[in-house]
Formats: sequence, structure tokens, C-alpha cells
Amino acid sequence: MRVVIVTESFPPDVNGVAHCALQTARHLAERGHAPVVVAPATAGDEPDDGAPCPVIRVPSLPLPGYPQVRVALPSRRLTAALAEHRADVVHLASPFVLGVRGMAAAARLGLPAVAIYQTDLAGYARTYMGAGEAAAWRRIRSVHTAADLTLAPSGAALRDLEAHGVPRVRLWPRGVDTVRFRPGLRDEALRRTLAPNGEIIVGYVGRLAPEKQVELLAGACALPGVRVVVVGDGPSRPGLEQALPGAAFLGRRTGDELARIFASLDVFAHTGPFETFCQTVQEAMASGVPVIAPAVGGPLDLVAHGRTGLLVPPGDAAAVRDAVWSMAADPGLRAAYGSAGRAMVEGRTWAAVGDQLIGHYTDVLAGRRTAVAA
Repeated sequence: MRVVIVTESFPPDVNGVAHCALQTARHLAERGHAPVVVAPATAGDEPDDGAPCPVIRVPSLPLPGYPQVRVALPSRRLTAALAEHRADVVHLASPFVLGVRGMAAAARLGLPAVAIYQTDLAGYARTYMGAGEAAAWRRIRSVHTAADLTLAPSGAALRDLEAHGVPRVRLWPRGVDTVRFRPGLRDEALRRTLAPNGEIIVGYVGRLAPEKQVELLAGACALPGVRVVVVGDGPSRPGLEQALPGAAFLGRRTGDELARIFASLDVFAHTGPFETFCQTVQEAMASGVPVIAPAVGGPLDLVAHGRTGLLVPPGDAAAVRDAVWSMAADPGLRAAYGSAGRAMVEGRTWAAVGDQLIGHYTDVLAGRRTAVAA
């Protein structure tokens, strides 16, 4: 199967869209298919030597106020890539700008398109503009209605799409690397560095941006015997360093180093309420770490409340603090939640969900053939 993956982001970017696009390309290549990636050019125009397939970069500009995010400019390279690769399927990863052009190009060429819903644009509109949620949903509905199939990463995302009139939606979750992320990487030397007085280490991993609401960890910072560790970077970092006194900010970490940090946590706390999935929750669970997350969006599918962690009302700083305190005070509870979380995700490999994706492609192609025959 020849697949063109049109993605708004791709490594070296560090975010959920980039990671999922990379894992998709890798799995397709490993299964003997022929993927090609089309993505925005990076700021430094870094080579794509580590990519599992050819990567075609289109010109891009940094998003105003958020230079870590780049927005693709119009380019003939996109349509040329679809035609030259003789694509069977066009995979649109979180279509917003480049993906919308990919959808239009696929339609002109008569190619089937599978759209991956991954970003809560409506939630971002509320956060950054204070309004615009209805307009965001109109754009989402317009883009995804044009696709042969939309894949939602969680039950909550699927219900949102259907409630807003998006047709042909099916569930496609995300995988997790249970070899890289594992409890055995717990590092006592690292723990002594992060918590020299033996504190309980509560970690957040992710972008530092307003929609992530990391400031909700301020109450946890004030708890005796607790050390908050923040991994990631973004425009909110300067303000968060003021809002979270005593927290350790480690910046961006990736790969095996990130896995070692995950396994060395006592509790993982995610605070953002706009997650359509929340990959870092799965990575914490694979690392044997109990999770605290808001009871909304993707975490509802991932966290079994009272078994693998605790779900708290979104935006409730006191609830986050109290959940951290209850886990900090009970090592047996932490161990039980962490062990149950690891067991829950052991079957959620990228190979398993990648095969599910190939099944969705196959269904779309079969549907196209049936429509032509009719």
C-alpha cells in the first residue's frame, strides 16, 4: 500500500501529532508498505536522516507568539508528492493548514483520505481567544466531512465529533512503547538529584503553554515532602517558574532520557483539560507510575479511577493538590496504582494499533471500489 502522510508536525518537533505521525510511518515501513511524509520545514532545516521513509518538507513560518509551532505555506510540493508517489491512501494527521490543502489535493486527484482527529481546536480557541469555539467546530466539521473516514483517538473525542455533525467516525487509539517506557528504568541516583531530601517526586511532562494549565500544580508545590518536577518547554515557562516555587524545571527531554525520568517519578500529574488522547499518561502508566489527570477528554479512556490513578475535576487546583497529597501519603496505594497501570497498557503497542490503522485503510479502499462498481 502506498501512503502519503500529510502532517502538521513531524520530528524533530516534540508533540503528540509529530510522534504519532512518526510511529505511523515506521509501522507502515516495517509492514512492507511504502509511506512518504509531507510536513512543514523546520526552523533549522534539520536533516531527516532518522526518518523511516522519505520526508518532503514544504516552506513554513513560525506561529506568531509561539515560534515552536510552524505553519506550512502554500506549496506545489504537496500535490506533486501525492501524484509522484502514486498514493493509494492519503493520511491527514491532525489536518488544520497543511492537512486542509492535502485534503483538497486528494480530492482533485481522486484519492481516498483518512483524517486523524488529534487536536482540540475548539478548546484552544477558548484558551487563546476567549471565543471562536463555534468557528473552530465549523472548520473541523468542514475538513473532516470531506474525508472518507475520520479516526478519533478516544471515546470522548468520538462523541464530540459526532455531536458536532462529523460523519463516518471510528475509534483509533494511540500506542505506547512499553519497551522504552518501563518501571525497570527507575534511577535512584537521578531521584537523589531531583529530591535530595527524599521527597515524593510529582512530575509533569509536556508543552508549557496556557492550555496545559500547569499552574494548577502550585498547591502541590506547597505540600511538605513533595517535589514537583516539570519536563518540557514552551511560551509559559517563565511565568510557571514564578507560579511554581521550588519546582525543578528540566526543559525538553526525549528518548531514553525521558523514559528514565518517567520511571523515576512517584506520581505523574497531567493538568490540561483539552486532550483528545494524552500520550504522556500512557507513557507514565507504562513506566509503572500512578496518574492524576482531569476527568475529561482522552484521560477518561486511559485512567481507571481508583485503580490506576485518580481523575479530578478539570481546572480544580484544590482537587489536584488533594489527589497529590493522598498519593504522597500512601506508598502502598502508589505501588498498586502503578502496577495496575503497567498491566493495563502492556497490550497497547504501536504494532497493535498500527495494524488497526492498516485495517481502516483497507476498509476505505474497499468502500471506494464498491462505490465505483455501483
